[in-house]
Amino acid sequence: MTTSNSYSDAHLQTPDAVVHVFEDDGSRFPNNKRLPVVIYQNAVKLPEREPAAIFEAIFHANQWGSSWRNGIYPYHHYHSTAHEVLGVSRGEASVRFGGDDNGKTFEVLFGDVIIIPAGVAHKNLGSSSDFQVIGAYPLGQKWDMNYGKPGERPQAERNIIQVPLPKTDPVYGQDGQLAEYWHLL
Repeated sequence: MTTSNSYSDAHLQTPDAVVHVFEDDGSRFPNNKRLPVVIYQNAVKLPEREPAAIFEAIFHANQWGSSWRNGIYPYHHYHSTAHEVLGVSRGEASVRFGGDDNGKTFEVLFGDVIIIPAGVAHKNLGSSSDFQVIGAYPLGQKWDMNYGKPGERPQAERNIIQVPLPKTDPVYGQDGQLAEYWHLL
């Protein structure tokens, strides 16, 4: 099913959702045993012209802001003070979530959306030369950067449990599947 919306030539689609919880890896990465990573495959049918701006508009309309355009770092990192959404606006990539030991790799493609809860490590294992994501965070949340280094984990764990749930799904708003997966209601 495809529905038209106010985002120019984009169409929000009923996505196939991949949902996976990443437990604490026991060493470098706390991950998030409460909230799963959610990947909406083929969530948005995007035009070739200005797909990044369309993702930015969709996220902003659903109360996810502080957006940026870039790739995904080729090393593990995580945010302890904010949840993150990534919309694939160009290309494709293999992304590892949860760390090297207990993690899992997913392929993400143009039009996919990845919702990463605070604490979950992620890194780009390889991507097409044109790969780009649009990142954003729930309004009011300020992201930090953590790399699994010695000493950073105690404060990161304290931060993660204090990060509030977002008010809406970054793509589908109040009616989105994130409410079910993250128990927003």
